[in-house]
Amino acid sequence: MPENPAYLRIVAELRDQIRAGDLAPGDKLPTEAKLRERYGVSTTVVKWALSILKSEGLVEGRRGSGNYVRQSRRITRNAAGRDLRSAAGSTSPFVRDATAAGQRPTWEHESRHDVAEERIAARLEIEPGARVMRTDYRYLADDSPIQISTSWEPLSLTAGTAIERPEDGPAVGVVARFDTIGVRIDEFAERVTARAADTHEIERLALPSRGSYVLVVERTYYAAGRPVETADIVFPGDRYELLYRVPVE
Repeated sequence: MPENPAYLRIVAELRDQIRAGDLAPGDKLPTEAKLRERYGVSTTVVKWALSILKSEGLVEGRRGSGNYVRQSRRITRNAAGRDLRSAAGSTSPFVRDATAAGQRPTWEHESRHDVAEERIAARLEIEPGARVMRTDYRYLADDSPIQISTSWEPLSLTAGTAIERPEDGPAVGVVARFDTIGVRIDEFAERVTARAADTHEIERLALPSRGSYVLVVERTYYAAGRPVETADIVFPGDRYELLYRVPVE
């Protein structure tokens, strides 16, 4: 079998040392010069290896100082809590998750009328080109971007109601919002995949330009079998863990 590329051998060795605790959080990694000498490789190869370790959340660079083992502070996204019926004014699931991890949550959002492209129309079971409310979000924990998402809701359901714009209504969260207009959500489905981050995600989530990957959750809420909201939710692969606890009937 062909030998792994040199940069992957460096990644594997340093990763194993970090996971074994031989390199503890806060420890400084060998300098790039020492890594070049140890492995007999070029500066470019060393930089590739460090970029992958950074994208995995194991290492962070400090300007003018070097590279250090990163203190892991993942947020746990408890999917079973997505569908809680909460009263108006309650916190959102993201706020609960970030606060539980000891991090300060904030977010940015922008809502606008749009038309459903084919893939979104299929998920919402509406005609392509039908009018929807599109809302783009960026979530931050301790001022660092931690999640981005885009949601779509059929305006045939929400236009002219108090929840037409998701962030302006009297209730917090999809389930509670739709309750206020008499649409009772009783189910949701999530499809989770992992892939390389695209240029937009790298920019919005402040990810390393090489080697970054993301978790993508395609979520749809249903009321009596009818889709009423769908969203694409994107997490940096190193900053989140997804927890599913589902009752068995």
